[in-house]
Amino acid sequence: MTTYVILCRVSPEAFTDVKGFKQLAEKVAEKIKSECPGVVWKDSYALMGHYDVVDIVESDDPEQVKKAAMIIRAYGHSTTETFVATQWKEFLSML
Repeated sequence: MTTYVILCRVSPEAFTDVKGFKQLAEKVAEKIKSECPGVVWKDSYALMGHYDVVDIVESDDPEQVKKAAMIIRAYGHSTTETFVATQWKEFLSML
């Protein structure tokens, strides 16, 4: 499976209510789970900096990763950037 990194910036409007934000995050996760079954969520991290969240996912279908990113944008009130990631050791062995 290919690893992808999705960097997210959440809009300020999504943070008007902490409980509401938690519910929003759960809604987005459920929508991705039901509509993108080929995407395996490995982990998510909150960040302090230019981005608010980094999601690490795996999939053999880049179209489903694109759809997951669009769900985050549409329902999560976020902007995203998605990158293909290669493990460092694998990268070095290709050189």
